[in-house]
Amino acid sequence: MRNSSKGFTLIELVVVVTVVAILYTVFLNRIWFYQERAEKTAMVEVAGALQSALIMQYGRLMVRGREAEVTALAADNPMRWLQKAPTNYAGEFYDPQPSAVEPGSWMFDLKSKELIYVLNRADYFVPGKDGQKWVRYRVNLIYDTVKGVRGKGAKELVGTLVEPVEPYRWFE
Repeated sequence: MRNSSKGFTLIELVVVVTVVAILYTVFLNRIWFYQERAEKTAMVEVAGALQSALIMQYGRLMVRGREAEVTALAADNPMRWLQKAPTNYAGEFYDPQPSAVEPGSWMFDLKSKELIYVLNRADYFVPGKDGQKWVRYRVNLIYDTVKGVRGKGAKELVGTLVEPVEPYRWFE
């Protein structure tokens, strides 16, 4: 009669450890991917809140007959329009570098008049022309040509947008 052992063989142990290591690696990679997607979503949500605040500022000025002041919105810090700035808003800087703030933070560039979000997770982010891992937003005023006297077209302000300075994208 043969004496059977009730333990694992070395080969079985190696196979189990290998499978667990592979699952762990795949799981960690997916967690980082989803953390980056959550950060992107949060950034887009803040930009959306800023767009809504800009529309309210634009409407307030137009209703009060202060159309001439609308152009100043393009140079203003959009974070001032919010009831409360996000907790990750670091403030205003003059010609900043991404290292000026903690990753995952917003800042306003006083030189270029752009609102900047410095990414925390950027493994799947494709940087713009400057090669930095940040997304820059600017307030753009939208004009439309209105036919005036003798066929000459005049420009009329028809809207405002908070939009990225240059397109950005993430790998999926």
